[in-house]
Amino acid sequence: MDLLSIDLADAAIVGQRLSARYADRCRAVEVAAARSDELAGDTDAAYGLRVFVRHYCVHLAGPDPAAALPSCPADARAARGLNGDLGHHLRRWRHSLSSGTEGTDRLGVRVARKTLLAVAGMVSVHDHTWTTDRARAARRWSEIEPELAGRLTSLHRWAHGDQSPPHEEVRRALGAEGIIPAVVERFSRLIGLWPDAS
Repeated sequence: MDLLSIDLADAAIVGQRLSARYADRCRAVEVAAARSDELAGDTDAAYGLRVFVRHYCVHLAGPDPAAALPSCPADARAARGLNGDLGHHLRRWRHSLSSGTEGTDRLGVRVARKTLLAVAGMVSVHDHTWTTDRARAARRWSEIEPELAGRLTSLHRWAHGDQSPPHEEVRRALGAEGIIPAVVERFSRLIGLWPDAS
């Protein structure tokens, strides 16, 4: 279960408590933390957060930050705002893998979920539609680039926990010739990364 908090100081602690309380119903309750000032400005990060809050979040409690936000078109700017930080993530994932700070099974899930959302953005822009469906994105991009098909299918299995990825497979996926840098390169070329995320 993924939740987004705005201006909640103890988001991580709240997530741990909810994870413990609902361990019989879900793997974890992740509470991402954002600040209201992060919604302002013209950066890709601010725009992506506005797109996410306005179009992807279901308001649960407190003042609704989406109420004052305008609709955002489903276009390349939205795709870049939502996933243009993929280059940042690639560097962090490689560091986590090399330092052993995170288990490979958990890292594999995070890698797969974020990467496939970026693939969904590429599909959306390529097909002039909009989707965040990871399975559909993997299938469709496999049609566009058949040479990536098998590796995208593996990512989809990781994303849903159908297959716990071995350490060596995660290492290959993140390596110079792996599927993750391949997606980063294509996303950069077709949509664009955040200026400091290349």
